[in-house]
Amino acid sequence: MKTKFKKSYRFAARTALFITIYTTLLTSVFLYFYFHLLWCFPIIIAIGVFLFSFLFIQYSVERFIYKRVKKIYDDLTLLESASLSRGAITTDMRTLTQEIDKFAKDKKFEIETLKVREAYRKDFLGNVSHELKTPLFTVQGYILTLLDGAMDDKNIREKYLERASKGIERLGYIIKDLDMITKLEVGDLSLNMEVFDIVELVENVFDMLEMKAHKKKITLIFDRDYPSPIMVNADKERIQQVLANLVVNSIKYGSDKGTTEISIENLIKNKVIVRVTDNGEGISKEHIPRLFERFYRVDKSGSRKEGGSGLGLSIVKHIIEAHHEKIYVESEFGVGSEFSFTLEKA
Repeated sequence: MKTKFKKSYRFAARTALFITIYTTLLTSVFLYFYFHLLWCFPIIIAIGVFLFSFLFIQYSVERFIYKRVKKIYDDLTLLESASLSRGAITTDMRTLTQEIDKFAKDKKFEIETLKVREAYRKDFLGNVSHELKTPLFTVQGYILTLLDGAMDDKNIREKYLERASKGIERLGYIIKDLDMITKLEVGDLSLNMEVFDIVELVENVFDMLEMKAHKKKITLIFDRDYPSPIMVNADKERIQQVLANLVVNSIKYGSDKGTTEISIENLIKNKVIVRVTDNGEGISKEHIPRLFERFYRVDKSGSRKEGGSGLGLSIVKHIIEAHHEKIYVESEFGVGSEFSFTLEKA
């Protein structure tokens, strides 16, 4: 691709041409009438004048522009623009304009990203503080009550110690879940990939959560019989955690005497999709985009009554993404919800 003729060169060439034409005509007329010299002599004069004018004008213009452009580059270099500080300084205004425009767009994007991160950081720190403060103050209250004299009453002592124990247990859940999310985000939590039967794993989760579902009279079922195993390739322990979190959520927000149904379907040749569907209270559309954020709660008061760290769905999302798979959610308020995720078939 041909290099574009710099605007400063065009300016110098055009100016030099005008000077040359004027000087040559003037000189040629003078010499012709007075000395009757050869016809080639004006051409020699024209070439000489043009070269001298071009070089002198180009050098002057470049020096004039260079001083001003260099200051712009120096100012941008102070703003740590690596792309500008590495390249040679050019006096081409088009190139300079393009570089400054790119620099401005990059900085604008960087500032917007930092604003989003700062807002997220403030929100996250506020949520962590609130989630830790609630069980911590609860435990502190029970212990102070016991120290103030309630310890002498055996019934009160046992009841308060049990409640304090539950508060400490909740603190442990929050810290453990935060640690897991951090490891998943930075890639420190390695996945133990293996081949296993996803149908059998779902049955294990049903057995594990049967008592919890029974308290709300919720039935845990498959959508149909699965006579043959469905083998997948994933981290069995982490996928069990995903299923447990999704089923626990469906029980928490499910309707009394409702159902939580799991189906396993072929998606494409090498993928299956696991769906967890309930007929509970459902989720409003405005909440769905933020469901997988840390500590985000649709019903803040109800969620805390049910317990948990508020990190379950965030962990689910990170585990599925660590498998390079996708998770989806569909919900209608008052009708129910469906969470689904893909897995690689073995």
